[in-house]
Amino acid sequence: MCGIIGYTGKEQAAPKLLLGLKRLEYRGYDSAGIAVFSDGKFSVCKRKGRVSELGGAEKLRGGCGIGHTRWATHGAPSERNAHPHSFGRFVLVHNGIIENYLPLKEECEARGEKFISETDSEVIAHLLEYYDRGDVLSAIKETVARLKGSYALAVMCRDEPNVLYAARRKSPLIVGKGEEGLYLASDVPAIAECRELYSLCDGEFAVLQGDNIRFYGEEGEIKKETMKLVSKSDIPEKGAYPHFMLKEMHEIPAAIANSLINFEDDFCFSGINIVLCQTEYIQIIACGTAYHSGIAAKYAIEALARVPVEVTVASEYRYRDPIVKKGTLALAVSQSGETADTLAAAELAKEKGATVIAITNAPDSSITQIAHFVLFTRAGREIAVAATKSFNAQLALLFSLATALAKTKGRQTPSLRPLPALAEEVLTEAEKMKEIAPILLGAKSVYFIGRGADYCTALEGSLKLKEISYLPSEGYPAGELKHGTLALIDEGTPVIAVLTQEGLAEKTMNAVFEVYARGGRVILVTNLPEYAARKEVYRSILLPKCEELFSPILSVIPLQALAYYTSLARGNDPDKPRNLAKSVTVE
Repeated sequence: MCGIIGYTGKEQAAPKLLLGLKRLEYRGYDSAGIAVFSDGKFSVCKRKGRVSELGGAEKLRGGCGIGHTRWATHGAPSERNAHPHSFGRFVLVHNGIIENYLPLKEECEARGEKFISETDSEVIAHLLEYYDRGDVLSAIKETVARLKGSYALAVMCRDEPNVLYAARRKSPLIVGKGEEGLYLASDVPAIAECRELYSLCDGEFAVLQGDNIRFYGEEGEIKKETMKLVSKSDIPEKGAYPHFMLKEMHEIPAAIANSLINFEDDFCFSGINIVLCQTEYIQIIACGTAYHSGIAAKYAIEALARVPVEVTVASEYRYRDPIVKKGTLALAVSQSGETADTLAAAELAKEKGATVIAITNAPDSSITQIAHFVLFTRAGREIAVAATKSFNAQLALLFSLATALAKTKGRQTPSLRPLPALAEEVLTEAEKMKEIAPILLGAKSVYFIGRGADYCTALEGSLKLKEISYLPSEGYPAGELKHGTLALIDEGTPVIAVLTQEGLAEKTMNAVFEVYARGGRVILVTNLPEYAARKEVYRSILLPKCEELFSPILSVIPLQALAYYTSLARGNDPDKPRNLAKSVTVE
């Protein structure tokens, strides 16, 4: 989940590397560093902390360099574990995990080589030096053949000034041409000024030299198609907002509108419509927030289409022997399209005979190369680590799929069209969470409850709060509160109850009464005003009415706002929560 960048060209490398790293900090920010080649040697600057703490790095002179912003896996965040790593003639940055680094390290140490860091990445530099016989590309190929796990590599060699080498396996890597030089990076925002972009596939290599990029596969040099040219929206800017998270929350209505799909309107969906007609079972595989969108989709699909749905955390799916029956459709949901567990789970589902549809926000991502079909959420780039608009966009697309599947079964479906306008209304009401957030500050723990589709909202609301406020929090079905968790409710304990399912309202209120009787404070998020005024409700947020099955797309917005304002009240940076990164490209 680290971010890497490289530049070689006519201008000074350091400023370009630092700008790119700042744009990549959503991938990791516990340490950072750059290396620049000049006057026959590498000049390295690296520090624990964020890119802004790389004091003096901008003064490094030279037109070729690499940079790295880290999310720690092997080795604690520290200066010695920060990238770039070097040995002999080589310096490199790495995103991924080398699973067999320990035996490789022992092999190097047996030759008398000394290691500086605790990372798995440093061993790559040692292997490069060992295998180098005057041909750097061959040394890289021999080195990566020894590696188990994942890698996106950017390599420089002291004997070849102004040349960058790149290699990829199961970690994203983009290379590009700009007006003043050649670039490589983990993701588009770092190099969005490029006029040409290329995405490396697994097992491919690139050599960036002069004005040319040469690509290589297993059989030798290859040609590659350019990616779609990037737009200004690919360069992250907060504009007038203090944080990306708040900006992205205000983009939710547009993300919903852009992600709704009418599968009957466009011939390009004919293949998917055929698959839907043949679908008898659905497996949804995802992680984190995407997993919660899958649970919401399960309620909608089963109610509307009467097709059974199994939702599984991707990291569990891939390490069991899942049953994939004939007629199974697998929906692999990943905002980044690079989530390692989801990629592996999608491959497994495909091997077992499922038709795989990828749902992602990222064209040209790895998941698009695995799936039979791809459906894009059109949320726009999301920079804050805590997902907001991408979740709402996933729900919009999944609910669209649910209605399309229902229609293939000859069933009537409610309209999705009102949702973007209703989301605008909810954003205004959600501002009340700014006054409610202080209630959580002294809490030992916070609980989110709901029934039916509201349970999905409770799960996601709890995750958001944990991610950016660091408060212990759990999401529960409201009916489960009395099966153990009620023992944790005492005077002042905040409980956020979500209530939009009219047929289950009294049942949910029973849990509210139980909390009230034990001194807990209930914050009710509801579209039923008669319950908002009950004496047992400490504070309430009133939502507009919508189709109950689609309610999570609206009811989650106040909970995102609650997490945001609680994070601020606790003095945290909501965009960059500790220990987390946006794109989970490692196991």
